[in-house]
Amino acid sequence: MSLLENKKAYFDYEILEKFEAGLELRGWEVKSLKNGRGSLVGSHVLIRGGEAFVVGLDIVAYQAKNMSLDAEEKRTIKVLLNKKEIKYLEGKTQQKGLTIVPIKLYNKANKIKMEIGLVKGKKAHDKREVIKKRETDRTLRRILKEK
Repeated sequence: MSLLENKKAYFDYEILEKFEAGLELRGWEVKSLKNGRGSLVGSHVLIRGGEAFVVGLDIVAYQAKNMSLDAEEKRTIKVLLNKKEIKYLEGKTQQKGLTIVPIKLYNKANKIKMEIGLVKGKKAHDKREVIKKRETDRTLRRILKEK
């Protein structure tokens, strides 16, 4: 079951590879995510010192009036990957134009997992082609439905 999804990632980026990763979350963050209170839009994964971190993941407070003072809604969260995957991703991100973006958060065996993707940014003309294709498919379906 998907908790959060970054649909804009499919439009803005060409996804080359996908990986499954765990997250180091606090209790209130888990509760908020299970209620679907958060956003993946604008977040990305950085690799520093042999560890991966997700930056810009917005998790809204579960009970805003009952939160501790040290709770941050946009904190840097550690992404749990094995060393082999981290080294592979670090090497790939040093190539020109490649980055790591969270695609979706989901529940798996009572754990919250994140699907991250190694992506390459799309150009404006590629995005226009996607929009044109979507519109032609929509008109074709409309015409076939009328007949």
